[in-house]
Amino acid sequence: MKVWDPFIRAAHWVLVASVAAAWFTREELHEWLGYTALAIVGLRIVWGFAGSGYARFRQFVRGPATTLAYARAFVARAEPRYLGHNPLGSWMIVALLATVALTCASGWLSTTDRYWGVTWVQDTHEFLADALVALAVLHVGGVIYTSLRHRENLPAAMITGRKQAARPGDVA
Repeated sequence: MKVWDPFIRAAHWVLVASVAAAWFTREELHEWLGYTALAIVGLRIVWGFAGSGYARFRQFVRGPATTLAYARAFVARAEPRYLGHNPLGSWMIVALLATVALTCASGWLSTTDRYWGVTWVQDTHEFLADALVALAVLHVGGVIYTSLRHRENLPAAMITGRKQAARPGDVA
């Protein structure tokens, strides 16, 4: 069944590419990759309110009680399959988007006359970049775990936009 629309899939992979490339570059290219990442985050936030069903934040961002219940089920290896993002995955998306935005903002600040060469701004930017890598590693780990646990290829779903049809016990 169709889950993720073309914009979500394209934004995901462009964000992955721009963040990864920014990690390995410096100077002007690094700066433009950061602006690209920030633009994608901005568009993704807009799409989270105006986009298609599974792209909307209200559809997949769950409250604390639901997220905690899911985390308990996850630890017990009894978590339900979600057609869109599961509660832990949804909060990972929020964390990744926020961290990318903050990393980009701190990088931009370090290019301004007022904050050029200011140690705490550069340290903050480096800390956020490292945190972003750690979150990305956790995200990939969660994707691998969920793919194996529910016997579906989530990376392929982020290319095609399609997941296996709903099964008994799945959560829309």
